[in-house]
Amino acid sequence: MDIKLLDLKRNYESIKEDVDKKIREVLDSTQYILGENVKQFEKEFAEYIGVKHAVSVGNGTDALIIALKALGIGHGDEVITTPFSFFATSEAISYVGAKPVFVDVERESYNLDPEKIEQAITENTKAILPVHIFGRSCKIDRILEIAKKHNLYVVEDAAQAAGCEYKGKKIGSFGDLACFSFFPTKNLGCYGDGGMITTNNPKLEKVVRALRAHGSGENGQHAYNILNNIEEEVEKDEGDNTVYNPKKYYNYLIGQNSRLDEIQAAILRVKLKHLDSWNEKRIEISEKYTDSIKNHGIRCPLKANGKEMIYHLYVLEADDREKAINILREKGISTGVYYPVPLNMQKVYIGSENFENPLKVADFLSKRTFAIPLFPELTVEEISYIIETMQEV
Repeated sequence: MDIKLLDLKRNYESIKEDVDKKIREVLDSTQYILGENVKQFEKEFAEYIGVKHAVSVGNGTDALIIALKALGIGHGDEVITTPFSFFATSEAISYVGAKPVFVDVERESYNLDPEKIEQAITENTKAILPVHIFGRSCKIDRILEIAKKHNLYVVEDAAQAAGCEYKGKKIGSFGDLACFSFFPTKNLGCYGDGGMITTNNPKLEKVVRALRAHGSGENGQHAYNILNNIEEEVEKDEGDNTVYNPKKYYNYLIGQNSRLDEIQAAILRVKLKHLDSWNEKRIEISEKYTDSIKNHGIRCPLKANGKEMIYHLYVLEADDREKAINILREKGISTGVYYPVPLNMQKVYIGSENFENPLKVADFLSKRTFAIPLFPELTVEEISYIIETMQEV
C-alpha cells in the first residue's frame, strides 16, 4: 500500500461539485477582495464558534501578529507560551517586539502546563498564549483564572483546533482573542492560505479589522477613535474593495495587508458545513487506533471527552522513533515528526534564558513523537493495514 499522511485530493473529490460551483460564482461576480463570501463566512464562523465577532485574515501567523498588536503588546513586554508548537506561535510574539517566555507542557496532553505559569510571570508579562496542540483543548479555564488574577490577556492559538470544544464550549470563544489557521492541512483548510481572529470584544474587533487592511477606511477611523477616546459618527464605507474604494486612501493606524480572499472564503463556506462530520470521523478512526494498537514500544495519545480532542494529528510516541518511521516507510505508510526541536531550543533564540536549559517534557517529546495517517477519507482496509503494521514496529 501507499498511504499518505493526509490525502487532500480525496477530500477535494468529496466536495468537488459544490466547491467548483462556488469558485465559478466568485469569478463571475468579479468581487475578489472582501466581498460577500468573506462577509458571510465571517458571520457563519462566528456563529459556529459561538462568538460575536470573527475577522478573517491572510493566514494563521498574521492572525497571531494582528491579535497581539490589537492588544498593544510590543517592545519590553513578555508573553508566556508553550515550547511545543509550530514556530509561528513564538515568532508572532517576537515579530511584534515582545519576548516569548516558554513554560513547559503537560506530559499527558502536550499542552501548556497551567501549574507552571505563575512562576514565569513578571512585571513585564502582558499575556498568556496557550496552544490547543494537535486539536486537543488545553485547560483553558485554569489559564483564564490565572490571567484574571494577574490582569493578563489571553490569546488562544487555535490554529489546529477548529471544532474542538472544552466542557461543551467551542475553543476560540474563551480568550480575549483567538486565532485560527486555514492552511490546507488543517481540519478546516482552504486551497491556499487563510486565517481568522475571533473575539467577543467589539472594540478589539474594530481594531483588528483596521490592522488587517493598512489601518484605513471606516474600520481604521473607528479604531483610531476607540484608541484615542474620540466619540464621533463614522461614515459607512460603501466602496468597492476590488476596483476602487476612495476611503482606503485615508489611513489611521499602521496596519498591514492581510486579507482572506473571496475565493478562499467561498471554499471555506462549503467546507464549514462538513467540519463536524469530518471531525467525528477523525475521532472515530483515532479511537480505533488507540483501542487496537497494542505495542509495548509505542504510546498512543491520551483519550479525551467528546470533542475535547478533534485529532488534527494522531501523534504517537516511540522510544526509537527513527526505527518506527523506517519500518512504516518500508510498508508504504507515511509519517510526520511534530516537533523535532522545541521552540526554546531553536537557533534563532540562542542567547535567551531558556536556551541550553531544555524544558524537560517538551525536550522528551521532541525526541519521541511522530504522526501516522489520519484523515476522514481513510478506507477500512487502510486503517486495518496501519494497525497491523503498527503491531510490528
